[in-house]
Amino acid sequence: MSDQRPLTILCIASEFKGIPFLLAAKQQGCRVLLLAGAKTEQDPWPWESIDEHFYMPDLSKQPDITHAVAYLARSHKIDRIVALDDYDVATAAALREHMRLPGLSESLVRHFRDKLAMRVRARQVGLPVPDFVSIFNYDDLRDFMARTPAPWVLKPRFDAGAIGIRKLHHSEELWRALDELGDRQSYYLLEQFIPGDVYHVDSLVWQNEVVFACPSRYGQPPLAVSHGGGIFSTRTLSADNAETQALLALNRNLLIGLGLPQGVSHSEYIRGENGRFYFLETAARVGGANIDRLVKAAAGIELWAEAARIEAAAARGEDYHLPPIRQDAAALLICLSRQEYPDLSGYQDAEIVWRMDKRYHAGLIVASADNGRIEHLLNSYTERFAQDFLAVAPPKADARTTF
Repeated sequence: MSDQRPLTILCIASEFKGIPFLLAAKQQGCRVLLLAGAKTEQDPWPWESIDEHFYMPDLSKQPDITHAVAYLARSHKIDRIVALDDYDVATAAALREHMRLPGLSESLVRHFRDKLAMRVRARQVGLPVPDFVSIFNYDDLRDFMARTPAPWVLKPRFDAGAIGIRKLHHSEELWRALDELGDRQSYYLLEQFIPGDVYHVDSLVWQNEVVFACPSRYGQPPLAVSHGGGIFSTRTLSADNAETQALLALNRNLLIGLGLPQGVSHSEYIRGENGRFYFLETAARVGGANIDRLVKAAAGIELWAEAARIEAAAARGEDYHLPPIRQDAAALLICLSRQEYPDLSGYQDAEIVWRMDKRYHAGLIVASADNGRIEHLLNSYTERFAQDFLAVAPPKADARTTF
């Protein structure tokens, strides 16, 4: 890249998200191109931070997306390609491979997009994972069911979060499910169901080292909220307890073992009834469901913005330095609302730092230096949300909410 030419980043976004990344990339002096899904055309993108923008009906359709980006490259010298949505991570990797650009390759992206690949790799590097089996050989499936007591979970390998996951209680349920899937069954895996609390760690990585990690624990597991409805909540963990330190050590070993060289990651773990942590899944992206806002409220770190700073520093061969970190506690809770515009005016505690503004949704974030105060508010607000707002809708097979 010429010293006189600004770094050009092509951002790919099937959904309206990643706004802080766009703002920060522009602040870093980058030239920002946005290739977005046509359905986002009416969304309020930060046009002052976008040099040029383009729309396509389907950003995952090949060879259309490759042809489109190659056409853009005729008149735009593209230095980096960044996915702003989880569904675009694999597409961005394929485009990098095609154009021979730096960043996560298609093979490495599998560790952060394909639930089977990430489990295989985690097991290879000695990390604890629930027992699992691929859906290829039926004798392997029979052996798995014989040695692993039900229930099991049938998981799509490439969908995000809890989308498409089925809980199965006996072998006949599995065979019926596989009959329904037909030729698509190899895109699934079967895994041991481990009851327990689910945790997530949101991280920044620079030069193969985890330079920031914010550990949190969900209220209800995302699978339970996705399938049964209820209130989605998560709260950050205190840094000075053994549970947190064990989780952070596992997270560091995971990201090093899976080979993430730099960037941002959202990883999930479960603590079984035996007290042991197990790896569930990871992604090379910012966590969904406003988890980035939770991290910012607790630590003062804007994950999207830091991802942009890391991308720019790597491209320019510069050092990356993490900004100052706070050590506050924070909690997030969100639910579907019976009201189109829920009235949150009755929630006036000084610790409230964010209120959700979305039709048929109610949500808050609270933050404080007092961990006990946050725990009290989360418990209190969970009960009040259930009375004031909570609505339950059946899960959608094509839902795009990710955690």
